[in-house]
Amino acid sequence: MRIKSRWLAILLTLGLVLAACSPSGDEGTETTEGSTATTEGSTETTEAMTSTTGGAMDIATDVGVDLEAGTITIGLLSDLTGPFSATVQPIVTGHEIYWDNVNANGGIHGMQVVLDTVDTGYVVDTHVQKYEELKDQVVAFGHSTGSPHTMAINDQLQTDGILALPLTWYSGWSDDAINANLIHHGVPYCLEAMNVLGYLVDQMGDAASTIAIASMAGDYGLDSYAGAKQAAETLGLNIVYEGEGAIDIADEATLTQVAGDIVGSGADLVWVTTTPTAFSSIFGQALAQGFTATWSGAGPTYNPAFIAPDSPIKDAIAAQTYWSAYYGLWDMDTPGVEEAKQLILDSGRFDAPTSYPIEGFVEGTIMRAALEKAYENGDMTQAGVLAAAKSLESVDLNGLGPDEAYVGSNNEQVQRYSAAIWKPDPEALASGASSGEQVLETNYSNAITQAYEFDSACYQFGS
Repeated sequence: MRIKSRWLAILLTLGLVLAACSPSGDEGTETTEGSTATTEGSTETTEAMTSTTGGAMDIATDVGVDLEAGTITIGLLSDLTGPFSATVQPIVTGHEIYWDNVNANGGIHGMQVVLDTVDTGYVVDTHVQKYEELKDQVVAFGHSTGSPHTMAINDQLQTDGILALPLTWYSGWSDDAINANLIHHGVPYCLEAMNVLGYLVDQMGDAASTIAIASMAGDYGLDSYAGAKQAAETLGLNIVYEGEGAIDIADEATLTQVAGDIVGSGADLVWVTTTPTAFSSIFGQALAQGFTATWSGAGPTYNPAFIAPDSPIKDAIAAQTYWSAYYGLWDMDTPGVEEAKQLILDSGRFDAPTSYPIEGFVEGTIMRAALEKAYENGDMTQAGVLAAAKSLESVDLNGLGPDEAYVGSNNEQVQRYSAAIWKPDPEALASGASSGEQVLETNYSNAITQAYEFDSACYQFGS
């Protein structure tokens, strides 16, 4: 694309300080309405309950389900203080609001769901430690932040026979060689890249012929990178900069180098997958050098602070960037989103509209389906809840996101639909009535994504 003849007058501060999109009020790590249910070790017990048809039935339990107390305890392994905390904190609050509503309306066959939330700080060793502390207290894990972190407990999940929902969109969660105790949701990073780049090329036509791709290392960055590269090859784009794993979020020098390499490439399209702080630095430095292009990246790369009223890059972000969503956005009008928005507003726990808690509703809906199925099966042990989740042929999310399925081949199960394609809208955000996400497409899947044969994870750990 064009390089202006003079640099912009404005000097952007590197590493834009991101405004926290966290909920108002306390942000503690315990999120319950009552105490955590006591357990009886790994001993399986049964107790007569009443079925939905009014007959007596025996429910097997071991850990995390206390039939006498009438509680079901779910664990959340959450990054509440690390690099993705501004995203994860409101997602956790979304869980709380979702389960408060479920509990107020009868719970799970009369049992109240209790959340036991711990802060992992996005540190793998801490994640493993917190898992070990919770595994004898919870029936399942309602989310597990981070792919390396979830992979670090994956073998133990299988040994222990416990279900977990990763709060990450790594394509490995749709790979049966990896996900024996995990269930996916949302379009994975690599197929997300195919959707967005396919959409942009469809819109831009001949104006899109070259692309620069950059990512941080690890599954998040490299899974997204693999999808962007596959999309570029399928779409006939010339890759003029390959920054695979080039971004070190802790090293400002690498951010400067990546920004310079992107500018030097003169690309029409730029795909960057990293943290919001690193993206703002790379984008800001490229902008300061007069570079314009169409930018995007994996969803967690974006932060609403980019278009806050005091952001020096808000106009450029609005003009030059496009994004996608794994779950419903605040400004969508689907039944599930409308219901979630009302509950979020009624809770009084957010100062402004934000889409992040809707992800908590998605995760909660999937976990609820697994618990309901386990109850129907008469087995609410940890292994029973896992088996129930893996038998779900369809989970209707009512527009909170694309429906999910957990039966069939990898190619049949993988999610190919992005909940939305959208552009940032600073004026809408400033109005106080919008989350600043101008929805362009809903439930979107590009032709190249539909045609892609998904046999295994796009990026393999250790490769």
